[in-house]
Amino acid sequence: MKFIHPDFLLSSRSAQILYHEYAESLPIIDYHCHLPPAEIAEDRRWTDIADAWLGADHYKWRVMRSDGISEKFITGNATGREKFQKFAEAMPHALRNPMYHWCHLELARYFGIDDLLLSGDTAQTIWDRAKAVCETPGFSARGLMKASHVETVCTTDDPVDSLSFHEAIAKDDSFHVRVLPAWRPDRGFAIGNPSAWNEWVDRLAAAANQTIASFDDFIEALQKRHDFFAAHNCRLSDYGLNAVLAQPCTDSEMAAIFEKARSGKTPTPDEEARFRSRLLILCGEMDARADWTWQLHFNVIRNNSTRLFQIYGPDAGADAIGDWNVAAPLAKILDTLDRQDLLPRTILYSLNPRDNELVMSLAGCFQRAPVPGKIQMGSGWWFNDQMDGMKRQLETVSQLGLLYRFVGMLTDSRSFLSYTRHEYFRRILCQLLGDEIDRGLLPNDLPLVGALVRAVCHDNAANYFGFHD
Repeated sequence: MKFIHPDFLLSSRSAQILYHEYAESLPIIDYHCHLPPAEIAEDRRWTDIADAWLGADHYKWRVMRSDGISEKFITGNATGREKFQKFAEAMPHALRNPMYHWCHLELARYFGIDDLLLSGDTAQTIWDRAKAVCETPGFSARGLMKASHVETVCTTDDPVDSLSFHEAIAKDDSFHVRVLPAWRPDRGFAIGNPSAWNEWVDRLAAAANQTIASFDDFIEALQKRHDFFAAHNCRLSDYGLNAVLAQPCTDSEMAAIFEKARSGKTPTPDEEARFRSRLLILCGEMDARADWTWQLHFNVIRNNSTRLFQIYGPDAGADAIGDWNVAAPLAKILDTLDRQDLLPRTILYSLNPRDNELVMSLAGCFQRAPVPGKIQMGSGWWFNDQMDGMKRQLETVSQLGLLYRFVGMLTDSRSFLSYTRHEYFRRILCQLLGDEIDRGLLPNDLPLVGALVRAVCHDNAANYFGFHD
């Protein structure tokens, strides 16, 4: 039997029915990703599989480094063919690493290669067959989205972005995938580097068409851009917090810290923590008034390798799971907004799986009508978007909340080939539920359980985010 076959990961008849009859054909809502809107607007093409696969994929880079491959063949100046060969040689050593499943799913779905396993011996054949596919008309950014049955995508966008590519996509009647911006104001929080921060604040001032001389000006400019994003159908915001902070900070303290950073002086760590804490609350209030969903990503420690940072810069594959305390500050953030009746629909993602039960138990404290599952524990993220991480996330949501209300999977990816993550998630979900039907832990009522599958894989996200409008 082929490795990637119709019942891949589905070991029971119940699981197979749930997947093939309820999940498989549903369109994809990818509500958090890092696809460049320019590449969608311009319908980017790739010359070969190395161009499509290896250019900015730190998941693959980490596999190659773990296999002892020289950086020349990872982020260095080796040719695409040479880099692909080295990656192919590492693949047999990646058994049980999630990359093994992901890569073979992508080979099957996008290149039609399901009769070979990737290895050094098969690299040339797969390279040639994949290159022929890359040259076909449908192998483009838009073509891959259509082939993956994508319905809606939310990109990740800086408040100073003009959204011109989103405008171009929206005006193109020939392309029916909805591509929406998502607000990501992380650079506005980064006062620890006042030089870079001031450069960004100047860009914010230009985008908002005003001067920014005070903290009040800063918030006014952010609100203008927030309104601009809302006018372009933005429905979600996203915040990369690293640590969750909830330090008290008065208006006068915020003004003083802002003025210090605006003058080019570096705030103290305590001042930075208080500034970031208060700004997050103010952004949450903006999101609530706009009826957006905000997403909080936390417990990640970035750019750990100075060596790799000096070679490549950020996003080199040298980030890791963080271990800051979460419970008290996160509870304070949620409660502060809830007391004002300004707590947005909320999705919480911790990169540290030890936080799963903590996060879901806190979510239960702030659920509120009329939104089912208003406070969500996000899908397995980054180091947790593999089989074990997805299963643990599903177990936590099921035991401490309502799986039926979960808004489902996302790619969190820069690659147009990552939509197989949704297929992977759907197969894992159906296997879990089908197994429990067979063990008598769930009713042997496939329409009942199938309705849950359909809700989690598509319908909940459409309703929760208002994408059905």
